[in-house]
Amino acid sequence: MSHETHRSLENDGHRLVIARSAADVVLQARSGRIVTSAFPDLAAAALQLPAGTVLDGEVVVWHAGRTDFALVQRRAAATAARAAVLAQSLPASYAAFDVLELAGLDVRARPYERRRALLVDLLLPLGPPLQPVPMTTDPELAATWYETLPASGIEGLVVKRLDQAYPAGRRGWQKLRHTDVRDAAVIGYTGTPRRPLALVLVLPVGDETPLVSSPLTAALRREVAEAAAARGAAEPPATAAATTVTVTAIGLGEVPYRALDPPLTAEVRHTSARHPPPEVLRLRTDL
Repeated sequence: MSHETHRSLENDGHRLVIARSAADVVLQARSGRIVTSAFPDLAAAALQLPAGTVLDGEVVVWHAGRTDFALVQRRAAATAARAAVLAQSLPASYAAFDVLELAGLDVRARPYERRRALLVDLLLPLGPPLQPVPMTTDPELAATWYETLPASGIEGLVVKRLDQAYPAGRRGWQKLRHTDVRDAAVIGYTGTPRRPLALVLVLPVGDETPLVSSPLTAALRREVAEAAAARGAAEPPATAAATTVTVTAIGLGEVPYRALDPPLTAEVRHTSARHPPPEVLRLRTDL
């Protein structure tokens, strides 16, 4: 068996498993949350898959020539009624990078080279919005992708061995990213409308759990206050504490925050999912 590696694109999206049973389709986020109703366009497309199919991949939303993580977060948080509207204005795409089950047969133990062939044979006849993520075994082409595609929202490359089984429950792939600087969805902020203190972020890595950024600079506080005023930030509920919208902040515990709907986008720097907290570099007002 070949020990050769292949490189595939890492998109700026939400990790998502699609499970097609004989009766219906279920879309499950990395966190375990069922998000089928939030992506009716993908659920409808997945009905074309044969029963007993399970795919692993990422859902992305393209806007102005690039993938936009904040828009994916907006889609994922939508109610069922609103999701139908957003499916028309912000259609989702699914970049599948693996097949786990096909026609009821568990194929996770098969080498990736074989699973990739099964995935391509399955999805290419269907076409968008379900499609296999681009991959190559050509190092020069991979290098070209790595250098030229960040402007399209591509975060980097994922490197896998062609003889590798599916690494369920553990990290078995190598990720090559340009930097720890990335876009994040801003779903709210702590502090007051006139003086925001920190942003509540959802990063395009991890389990989609909201994180609180490090304290904002004075310039960013002013910019966030203006953006929040323009979008109409919601006040934290004034009812019982059990219904208050809160988020866990490092060193502070549970803190209330004001929600932003639709979310903003911020460029942040972080070295891990939680420690230290993400540093906000700027708001992405250019998107």
